[in-house]
Amino acid sequence: MNDTKQLLHELYSHNITPEEAYLRLRESPFEDIGYAKIDLHRKIRQGASEVIYGAGKTPEQIAGIITVMSEHGQKTILITRLSQDKADSLHRLGCNIDYHPDSRCAVYGEIPQPEGSSFILIATGGTSDIPVAEEAALTAEVLGSRVKRLYDVGVAGLHRVLSHVDDIMSASVIIAVAGMEGALASVLGGLAECPVIAVPTSVGYGASFGGVSALLAMLNSCASGVSVVNIDNGFGAGYLAAMIDRRRP
Repeated sequence: MNDTKQLLHELYSHNITPEEAYLRLRESPFEDIGYAKIDLHRKIRQGASEVIYGAGKTPEQIAGIITVMSEHGQKTILITRLSQDKADSLHRLGCNIDYHPDSRCAVYGEIPQPEGSSFILIATGGTSDIPVAEEAALTAEVLGSRVKRLYDVGVAGLHRVLSHVDDIMSASVIIAVAGMEGALASVLGGLAECPVIAVPTSVGYGASFGGVSALLAMLNSCASGVSVVNIDNGFGAGYLAAMIDRRRP
């Protein structure tokens, strides 16, 4: 049982007063372990627990953060932007993570089973966009959403995406991941009644400017209902899509 549930049980059993419970909640919203201040109340506030950003952290630091999170009842922990070398080091340190090389992410614990029939559709313009799409997909799955993948359906062969109109029109949210000129987001936005989250990627030739061309094209989409996250930000898109999906009746 995590600390918050234990506190609520003590309050329910009249072992502590409401004032004492309130004070304890205010006093322990995070744990300071020197190199990190771990937000223990994020799920209470936002509905989703803290995620570990792996880039720039040592394997020992990541392992320490995982330990604190799991000790406070977090059953599933997502680690993003994690290299294979760091994943191997975490295994040697005794962290039982499941590494997903396509997304450069790892999961500690079990991915929850999705509830309901709604789903998030994740589409890519090309195969080269899949790493960003997989980061979005794994993020949404860790947050409890059902995900369908629709890869390599860019506008260079428009018939590919049009053959999946049923899924496009049935999705609760669509994530459109594309580099080059980023036109996929506008095409999907013109077909779907649900929100479309556009993710520009740094895939493309010289004039793509590392994804800036796709970013600007998506920001200027003529399709209504398209929002845009930053270049290669699959995590942000997956998180936002899961938030929208959770709010469906």
